[in-house]
Amino acid sequence: MSFVGNNDDLILNDLMRLLQRRHRYSTIRFLMASLLWCLVSSIVVAQRPTKIDLISADRMQFDRALGDDVRRLIDNVQFRHEETNMFCDSAYLYSETNSLRAFSNVFIQVSDTVSIYSDRLYYNGNSRLAELTGNVRMVDPQMTLTTNQLFYDLNTDVARYVTGGQLEDIDNVLVSREGYYYAEPKEAFFRHDVVLTNPEYIMYSDTLKYNTLTEIAYFFGPTTIESEENTIFCRNGWYDTRNDIARFSRDAFFTNNEQSLTGDTLFYDRNLGYGRADNNIVMRDSVQNTIITGHFAEHFEEKGLSIVTKEALLILASETDSLFLHADTLKSLVDQENDHRWVFAYYKAKFFRNDIQGLSDSLVYSFSDSTIYMYHNPVLWSDVHQLTAQRIEVKTGEEEIHSVHLFDAAFIISEEEELGFNQVKGRDMIGYFSENELYRIDVDGNGETIYYIREEDGSTVGINKALAADIIIFIEDRKVSGIRFLSRPEAQLFPPDDMPEDDKLLRSFQWLDHRRPVSREDVFLWR
Repeated sequence: MSFVGNNDDLILNDLMRLLQRRHRYSTIRFLMASLLWCLVSSIVVAQRPTKIDLISADRMQFDRALGDDVRRLIDNVQFRHEETNMFCDSAYLYSETNSLRAFSNVFIQVSDTVSIYSDRLYYNGNSRLAELTGNVRMVDPQMTLTTNQLFYDLNTDVARYVTGGQLEDIDNVLVSREGYYYAEPKEAFFRHDVVLTNPEYIMYSDTLKYNTLTEIAYFFGPTTIESEENTIFCRNGWYDTRNDIARFSRDAFFTNNEQSLTGDTLFYDRNLGYGRADNNIVMRDSVQNTIITGHFAEHFEEKGLSIVTKEALLILASETDSLFLHADTLKSLVDQENDHRWVFAYYKAKFFRNDIQGLSDSLVYSFSDSTIYMYHNPVLWSDVHQLTAQRIEVKTGEEEIHSVHLFDAAFIISEEEELGFNQVKGRDMIGYFSENELYRIDVDGNGETIYYIREEDGSTVGINKALAADIIIFIEDRKVSGIRFLSRPEAQLFPPDDMPEDDKLLRSFQWLDHRRPVSREDVFLWR
């Protein structure tokens, strides 16, 4: 009986495929191993040190006292190691360690653009590290670096000093205790007691990076920039010294003795006279005693214009009672020639001070005469009085209200406890204040009044309703104490219970107490 058949053929075929697969895997592993060996070999060959070549010297001496492999070279000495040429007046060449020491008028031609000068040099040909001491000067087309001790790595083209140094280019002088210079990207890093001196300012920093091609300085740590005009502080940022453009962040602070600005980020273009601030902004003016806060601000120097948005708030600071003003946008405009300054607030302007509160769609504050100009549906509250008109001007002084001018559709209302409302209406009005209390109202044109008359004990006598072209109203202790009609009036006195309800309110009456700000936080609410 035979057991050889189709199954045996299948088994033999599987074995052949397995052997072929193993052969392919073995071939791949062999190729990978060969490739790896070639790479390692090339790296080893590349890293294998080359000998320092002596190119020339006027005299050569062997000094047994220094060692059997030491040659002393004198006058017009030149070495070459790979692509680097070295020159000096005298030197010791150590063949066994592949190193040299050079003295007097040392010059290293690192590349076509980088040259180094010093009094002394120690160079190790195996590591390609050079140590230069005494009057060290490193020069390339963009800068000159001077120090007393310099370490240069010819493998990476990186120079380093740790005992103090100075880098100078066409516009700036940079000194520090420790520094690194990367020849290929033309970048320098400075640490500890860093000072950058420019014709227009001086910069002090802890850690700074400087690119000699772009002349941009990057700072990483506490940095102060001082000029005749202002002082800037930050903990992070950059300054383009060629184009006078800068960005400051982390505790950024700007001051010119009279004004100061802080924010998470500050940007400034000196040539355009343009500045920008972002997030947690605080602008202070010590002359005007103002503070402006918000989360976005722009400044245009030529126009004397500053704009603040995003929760913008103006504080007219006072020792006893400050005014807080909020709007969607605050604009500060300064006329340097005439020494005038204004703040424009729009839209949804709203302000609070303990003695006066108000709101309007837009508002202007003039610092020259301390006047508030309110436009578009303005409402003003003073003590128990609500004042409205098409336009309102509030003249203030030393923490006091002097007068209020109401233009077009003027209306003054005060609540008479639970009985109703005292009302004065006219074309235009002027309200006069003493110690922040309203004591007189002059009505000019189309005067109308409704006021409650009381006895000395407080009981109500009646309700007086009158019409006259011009009226003067006197107020004492928040109550109407007298009224003078400057033209023949139409007047009627009603008993408290006999006056029809529809007649107790003058036309266009609006009681807006629900919109009145009762605290400085309220200025951010718009009802």
